[in-house]
Amino acid sequence: MELTGRRKAAILISGLGPEAAAQVYKHLGEQEIEQVTVELARAETTRSEERLAVLEEFRDMREANAYIDEGGISYARTILEKALGSTRAKDILERLTTSLAPRPFETLRNADPMQLLTFLQGEHPQTIALVLAYIRADAAAAVLKSLAPDLQADVARRIATMERTNPAIVAEVEAMLESKMVSLFGGDLSQPGGVDVMVQVLSQVDRSTERTILQSLEDKNPELADEIRRRMFLFEDFTEIDDRFIQRIIREVSQEDLVLALKGASDSISQTFYRNMSSRMADVVREDLKFLGAVRLRDVEAAQQRIVSVARRLEEEGEIIMSRGGQDEIIA
Repeated sequence: MELTGRRKAAILISGLGPEAAAQVYKHLGEQEIEQVTVELARAETTRSEERLAVLEEFRDMREANAYIDEGGISYARTILEKALGSTRAKDILERLTTSLAPRPFETLRNADPMQLLTFLQGEHPQTIALVLAYIRADAAAAVLKSLAPDLQADVARRIATMERTNPAIVAEVEAMLESKMVSLFGGDLSQPGGVDVMVQVLSQVDRSTERTILQSLEDKNPELADEIRRRMFLFEDFTEIDDRFIQRIIREVSQEDLVLALKGASDSISQTFYRNMSSRMADVVREDLKFLGAVRLRDVEAAQQRIVSVARRLEEEGEIIMSRGGQDEIIA
């Protein structure tokens, strides 16, 4: 199975040591840090051949970059072909030039959401979905929120199910929109949409819009709606929830799931749960964890997901509020 970019980054960082890794983290965005950190937690299961392949790819890409800086693409191709052969040299340069290419609709990424909404009015839902998949999640959320409910659901479905986009199609859409707004021409064979993009967009909209979209998706594509819901709130996000609601969640989950979910959890999430238990319950959970022994990662993740599902149910029933990183206004 081909490794994802996040997985490769985690494997590379895991081999740098704490000090060097910390320096790399300083150059990452908040979302990138979260994504790489999740992968780092799984890096212990990396096979030695995967680690070696990642290190070799990093070396090759770094050298190719240096050759390009020194003498351009042609110079880099000549050197790499002599060192690695024409096939491997071509592969490295294709990946490198693809990563350096500008994203389609680059100008639109910085547009005011309301201007963008006016700009997209009357366009086909697939065109709207393609544009929203490429721009910032907060801007896409603002546009999505302002669309008619039926169009919201249609566009959301198209983003979430969007597969690899042919460059010719992207170029055609850009050409069509050129009369309205100047766009940067380009487009590699990439996957701008997908569930992850839809999750980022929905995390920026208000709860009412979120529920409307998810309910419509539930009616038309239950599996997709469930996948989006599962990714919208992570176990580590419980640190952002009010203690009163954590206590309510604890009363609803089994002690077995709680122990398993806390196995290997970060100190912050563990303390979030411990401080909301009775002292006796906290002692019992700690004791159970002490004697739990080794467990499979997928079992831990399954227990964490069951607790997240309980929290979602309680929120749907109006018994708790799952904080949205400060975006929801809560009156105590």
